[in-house]
Amino acid sequence: MKYLSLVALNLLHINVLIFTVLLMDEWVLISREEGEAKNCLVDKHIAFIGDSRIRQLFYSFVKIINPQFKEEGNKGIILEVNQLNSYRRKVPLHINKRNYETLVWVCLGGIEVLKTEEMGDTPQRRNKLGSKTRDGNNNSRHTHENIPFEDKIASVKVDFLWHPEVNGSMKQCIKVWTEDSVAKPHVIVAGAATWSIKIHNGSNEALSQYKMNITSIAPLLEKLAKTSDVYWVLQDPVYEDLLSENRKMITNEKIDAYNEAAVSILNSSTRNSKSNVKMFSVSKLIAQETIMESLDGLHLPESSRETSAMILMNVYCNKILKPVDGSCCQPRPPLTLIQKLAACFFTLSIIGYLIFYIIHHNAHRKNKPCTDLESGEEKKNIINTPVSPLEILLQSFCKLGLIMAYFYMCDRANLFMKENKFYTHSTFFIPIIYILVLGVFYNENTKETKVLNREQTDEWKGWMQLVILIYHISGASTFLPVYMHIRVLVAAYLFQTGYGHFSYFWIKGDFGIHRVCQVLFRLNFLVVVLCIVMDQPYQFYYFVPLVTVWFMVIYVTLALWPQIIQKKANGNCLWHFGLLVKLAFLLLCICFLAYSQGAFEKIFSLWPLSKCFELKGNVYEWWFRWRLDRYVVFHGMLFAFIYLALQKRQILSEGKGEPLFSNKISNFLLFISVVSFLTYSIWASSCKNKAECNELHPSVSVVQILAFILIRNIPGCARSVYSSFFAWFGKISLELFICQYHIWLAADTRGILVLIPGNPMLNIIVSTFIFVCVAHEISQITNDLAQIIIPKDNSSLLKRLACVAAFFCGLLILSSIQDKSRH
Repeated sequence: MKYLSLVALNLLHINVLIFTVLLMDEWVLISREEGEAKNCLVDKHIAFIGDSRIRQLFYSFVKIINPQFKEEGNKGIILEVNQLNSYRRKVPLHINKRNYETLVWVCLGGIEVLKTEEMGDTPQRRNKLGSKTRDGNNNSRHTHENIPFEDKIASVKVDFLWHPEVNGSMKQCIKVWTEDSVAKPHVIVAGAATWSIKIHNGSNEALSQYKMNITSIAPLLEKLAKTSDVYWVLQDPVYEDLLSENRKMITNEKIDAYNEAAVSILNSSTRNSKSNVKMFSVSKLIAQETIMESLDGLHLPESSRETSAMILMNVYCNKILKPVDGSCCQPRPPLTLIQKLAACFFTLSIIGYLIFYIIHHNAHRKNKPCTDLESGEEKKNIINTPVSPLEILLQSFCKLGLIMAYFYMCDRANLFMKENKFYTHSTFFIPIIYILVLGVFYNENTKETKVLNREQTDEWKGWMQLVILIYHISGASTFLPVYMHIRVLVAAYLFQTGYGHFSYFWIKGDFGIHRVCQVLFRLNFLVVVLCIVMDQPYQFYYFVPLVTVWFMVIYVTLALWPQIIQKKANGNCLWHFGLLVKLAFLLLCICFLAYSQGAFEKIFSLWPLSKCFELKGNVYEWWFRWRLDRYVVFHGMLFAFIYLALQKRQILSEGKGEPLFSNKISNFLLFISVVSFLTYSIWASSCKNKAECNELHPSVSVVQILAFILIRNIPGCARSVYSSFFAWFGKISLELFICQYHIWLAADTRGILVLIPGNPMLNIIVSTFIFVCVAHEISQITNDLAQIIIPKDNSSLLKRLACVAAFFCGLLILSSIQDKSRH
């Protein structure tokens, strides 16, 4: 905890910087293909019933399904609209981001869109062209009539029914649906009020009549809502300064009164239960920020109604499609049997620890100092009672249970919203520069000056993890050069896996089961717990399966006969050749699996391996992840072998402040390293196609990794210092990488968790501080549990392993039962 206060202070600076930069740019959501909407709405009938505002929503909704759909009521004014659009595109849409972008993300999912330019038809344009409507004087042929839409290929039917007032006409239309189950739509979107205000000049009698009329249709809507999705659209505010003279009576005060009446009556239509009619207030909230962009003061700009339509689509479709990158409008998944058992276990652990603590605390009070009656001095009962393993175990599971409850609330309970991520160069590079300066500022001398010493590798992991976190929160994966450099950082982690484990086995010669269990527990404990609590497959946390498999590959390669270690090889150089043969055979196996997808998938599709490596029913994702960095662990092992061989022969100068080689060789290698490092960066920056670059990445990523190692270690002055700031993060880098999925980012790392809505800067500061503290605490819990659960005695360890095997067999059985019940 030495650097915790320092870290907290600097995290605050970093997060303020990130979100100051984020708010400098327009935030834009990306539209997905209309095919997703068609898949969701296949064999569905959607009905919009209401006035011109509902008609606008209908048009935007239909254009999601078919972008080529034309607004029939606008024929004859296409030229003017296009001319106006060419002008409007030059004017950006300015909105209050603190409210607006969070609102959009409430209902962000598999289908999403937001444009920053405005276009489309409004009544004001029609009036300019002399195309008068019932609002004014003349009547347009298409303006005020029912509008059908049907996509016969997808079997999607969407209708707009012109009923501008809540009256007997609207009631009769709704009544027909309640009596005819065949004609009844699957989704009904209704709303009206502005016509009633206008026709009756905003009189109180009209409001009273509106209340009576909506009271009469409320039972009908409630009856429909039992089998269909019924949404009542609350009225948007108006921009009174832009309203024409014949609409001046439509005030925001009147609109609020009509909305209050609708909400009150529709919510009280059922006495003993919650109303099934849903209030659609999103459009109203968007209008509060964007209505000033309206051309007539009454109708929303097209960009805003497109957002409303997209959110409406999300409301219905997300619970059907269940997109992995969507957080809105999906019902909270029911607790599985495994999750219920986990909840019971953690609850019992918390209760057990509290009981243990109370008993222990009372015993401690009995042993407190007492006063000697003769001398008047205190007699101290000095009893150094060691902390029992049971207490550590209960305390660890108690803390872990509370942490897992926080994980579940953040990412499963639908208590918190999610925000979208939008990449700009400034949102990524400015925070990167800041943390690098910060890391250089906090430096200390290393305890040893060997190449890749412990402090240096912790530092390396730390700054790489911080860069990856900024990469994820800024959405920089959309920028290919950044993506390629981040791929190198992931490869560098795996390089360290090869280097570190090879060095340990080569020098120590410890192939015992205790070492294997310690490493596997350290890597997998958190992920196994999250798989249980969050109901996620093991492969979801892809990096942990990756490092776990590669550790086992290294272990098997070196542990199989003949076991070749440094002590044995020093006596005979042929053992070095034998080890190189082993490494060559490993490389051959890697190449075979990399270019034999069928063989790879057959191996990892075997039960029970398939339960660990399948994602969405196949192992393709696992094959892709493994293949992307298939050579870098081998490179790390080979580098460790060469380095340790040179070190043993005292070819390297690793004294404090000394260059690694002679001055000439050091300068030459430094020059080559810098050129290689820059060459890779130039190549990555010129990448045009992600697939082609990914194909070359496994072979060339080692160039920049080796270049960095040489640049960092050849100068003695650089090798003798390290950044304590980065090293602190490096010690918890694995926990940071895993925890970000659920308590910092959201929706499979595609969004940002919102703990404090409406204040992105404060939200990111609070969520990041909690995220880092939780990761640090989990690291401590994992280390404590590893000491207890994995004893050094082999006989005890084998018994524990039998219990672990029984535990996982039980999980497999329960998981199979759950899968069958789901299908």
